[in-house]
Amino acid sequence: MKSQIPSLFHAAAKVPTPSRSAPAALTSKVDVVLGIAAWAGTAAGVAGVLITGTMMAISMKRGESSEHMSRLGMVLGGCVLVATAGPIVTFVFA
Repeated sequence: MKSQIPSLFHAAAKVPTPSRSAPAALTSKVDVVLGIAAWAGTAAGVAGVLITGTMMAISMKRGESSEHMSRLGMVLGGCVLVATAGPIVTFVFA
């Protein structure tokens, strides 16, 4: 039993540790995809606010009462999440 313990440590010591840098071709492609996703998230947030505002205006004109403020809160919460996703990931993993 005593002879197995050092052999386990030697086996664990031979595990390679990769570097933190990715190939340049991969990082450029990932940056393009993340840029497109950021623009799409921003566009979806703007569209959500516009659609919610339009629905609120139509309901107000008709005299209906609806729960548009909760819908607007969810849309604005999504906008905040999309806007802060990049800085949060940079803070956590940098």
